[in-house]
Amino acid sequence: MLPTKMTEALNKQFNNEMQAAHAYKAMATYFSDKGYQGFANFYLVQAKEEDFHAMKFYHFLVTMGEKPVIRKLEEPKNHFENAVNVVEESLAQERAVTTDIYTLATLAEELKQHSTKTFLDWFIKEQMEEEEAFRLILVKLNGIQEGGEFFLKMDEDFAQRTLE
Repeated sequence: MLPTKMTEALNKQFNNEMQAAHAYKAMATYFSDKGYQGFANFYLVQAKEEDFHAMKFYHFLVTMGEKPVIRKLEEPKNHFENAVNVVEESLAQERAVTTDIYTLATLAEELKQHSTKTFLDWFIKEQMEEEEAFRLILVKLNGIQEGGEFFLKMDEDFAQRTLE
């Protein structure tokens, strides 16, 4: 069993991960509506990845003898100006998740919850990768025109993305 404060914080992150998946599905709709199915696929796979992260929290809570608590999702942002705006929102979302994971890791250290800290180490590494990926996409998008030749090549490449 975990201290109540730790359980509440883990449940909050469990729900944050589901909210992130919800937001990525909304981002996918921007690209689907424009006919960029590769980018839409990228975001749908990203949503599945966030669902996978949520389930890691779910299973950790259960393993530790705690009950996962599912809360209501908020309506995500559904309107975006352009592809760059979508990716900027994605990067901001990932930075917020990184902050949340760091806060959880700090709490685990303070409460001497070594198993929780070990569990969170995977997420710390994952967040570094997530932020880097969106930064690199943003760099590329800032140098090209939406709908242009290179954008369409990125769309084609993103169509191949799957959940590993």
